[in-house]
Amino acid sequence: MENLTKVDSSMVYAIGYDSNTKDLDVVFNTGNIWIYRDVPQNVYKELLNSRSVGTFMLNNIIDYYKEYKTN
Repeated sequence: MENLTKVDSSMVYAIGYDSNTKDLDVVFNTGNIWIYRDVPQNVYKELLNSRSVGTFMLNNIIDYYKEYKTN
């Protein structure tokens, strides 16, 4: 898992991104960790800069990219 950035969200604790593999690591406040595959870097940057990380996740990432749970 790449370096994580803590975010201010009721849904997400922290996110990380690997620009080589385009993997987006998401640590949810529940403790679950999901990895989303082939996420473009601009989408990651938009997520970091969004007003609501949770809403952005629901509208642009969850169910849009191949995903798997790591724990």
